[in-house]
Amino acid sequence: MDLGRGLRNVIKRLTGATVVDEGIVKSIIKELQRVLISSDVNVKLVLEMSKRIEKKALDRELMKGLTTREHVMNVVYDELVSLLGESYTPVLKPQKIMLLGLFGSGKTTAAAKLAYFYKNKGLKPALIACDIERPAAYDQLKQLAEKVQCAFYGIPDEKDVKKIIEFALKNSKEDVLILDSAGRSAFDDRLTEELKKINESFAPDQKFLVLSADIGQVAGKQAEEFDNIVGITGVIVTKIDSSAKGGGALSAVAATQKAKVAFLGHGEKIEDLEVYNSKKFVGRLLGFPDFEALMEKIKKVSEEQGLKTKPLEKLTLEDFKEQLKAARKMGPLDKVFSMFGAPDLPKDLLQQGEEKLTKYESIISSMTSDEKEHPEIVKKSKSRMERIAKGAGVETRDVRQLIREFEKVTKMLNMFKKNRGLRKKAEKMLKSGNLNIGGPFM
Repeated sequence: MDLGRGLRNVIKRLTGATVVDEGIVKSIIKELQRVLISSDVNVKLVLEMSKRIEKKALDRELMKGLTTREHVMNVVYDELVSLLGESYTPVLKPQKIMLLGLFGSGKTTAAAKLAYFYKNKGLKPALIACDIERPAAYDQLKQLAEKVQCAFYGIPDEKDVKKIIEFALKNSKEDVLILDSAGRSAFDDRLTEELKKINESFAPDQKFLVLSADIGQVAGKQAEEFDNIVGITGVIVTKIDSSAKGGGALSAVAATQKAKVAFLGHGEKIEDLEVYNSKKFVGRLLGFPDFEALMEKIKKVSEEQGLKTKPLEKLTLEDFKEQLKAARKMGPLDKVFSMFGAPDLPKDLLQQGEEKLTKYESIISSMTSDEKEHPEIVKKSKSRMERIAKGAGVETRDVRQLIREFEKVTKMLNMFKKNRGLRKKAEKMLKSGNLNIGGPFM
C-alpha cells in the first residue's frame, strides 16, 4: 500500500465525519494501524502510538481556538512526526564524511548526491573511491564526480584502502571529503575489519549509513549493526519515492535512537537528495502544500535556465517555450503537484500533462521568429498551422490548442499587471518569504 495515499484516506475519513466522537476516533485509529502495519512499520511501535493518539485525542482539554476535529487531526500529525524521527540539520563546514552500507543500497550514487548538495551550499567537495570490492565502483564514482564537477581521488586496482586514503588526504585541498567504502551482501569479518581500518585511517567527522527504503523495518537492525562496528552519526535513506516500505525504514531507524535520518534520496538525478525534515515529510504524506520547497525549486531552475527576472512588457511564444522548459526541469508533474498539496491526481491526467509540454515545445520550435512574436498570424492561417504541425510531428488541432492556451496565459498576465494591489501583495509575499507552509496543524 502507498503510505501517503493510505494516510490521506484516514484524514479524509476524519474530515468527512459528521460528528467527531469516541467511536470515530477509535475507527480512525484502527484504519491508521492497518495503513502503517501494511507499510512495514513495526507492530509494537504502531500499537504504542495508537494508545497515545487515543488518550490525547479524547482529552477534553482542547487547545484554545481548535475544534474537536482539528484537535484530533493535530494529535495524529504530531504522533506521525514523532514516529518517523527528528529532523536533521546538516553541518555546513569543512569535514570528512564516510559512507557505509551493504550492496544495493545506492551508496555510490548517494556519495555524488552529497557532493552536489555541499557544492550548492558553497563548499568544495571531493569524492574518494575506497570501494575495492565492486569492479566498476572506481569508474562509476569517477564519472559521477565529473558530472558533479568536483574533485576525485582514487588509485585504480589498488586493494589497500589505507594507501588510497593516504593519497587522498595528502593531495586534497577541498572542504568536504566524501569517502565511498565497499559494501557486502551481508555482514562478515572482512567487512568489519575493512570499515574499522577506514575509520582509523580517515578519521571521519560524519559516518553516514546508506539504506534502501525498500528494506523496511530491517533498516533498524542494520543501523544497530553498523553502529556497533564503527559508530554512525546519520542515515541516508534512498529510493524513498518508489518504496511502500519507506515509513517502516524511517520509523525503525528512529526507534533505535542510534542516529538520526539525515537525508532522503528520492530519484535518480544527482539533485534528488533532500535534508530530512520529519514535519515536511509527514506534511507531504498527508497532502499539505510545501510552498517553501516549490519556491526553492523555481528559484534554482530559474538560475540554471537564466530566465528573465525583470517584468515582461509582452509575453511571446519564445518566452512561453522557455517557461515550459523550466517547468519540465522541475521534475515529474506528480512531484510538482504534490508540492501544491495535490498528490493524488490521476496518472493518466499527469501523463497527458507531460505529453502536452513536449508537444508545445516542439510546436513552438517549428515556428518562425515572426510567428513566435505574433501568434495571431498563425491563428488566421490554415497553411501556417499545417506547416508547423508537420514540422513538429503533431496534428493541426494541437497547434490550435497551444495558441488558445497561450492566449489564456497572456490574458491572465495582463490582468495581473493591471491589478496593482494583487501584484504588490504577491511581490511582498515572495520577497519576505512569509509563506504559510505548514498547513493547519503546524
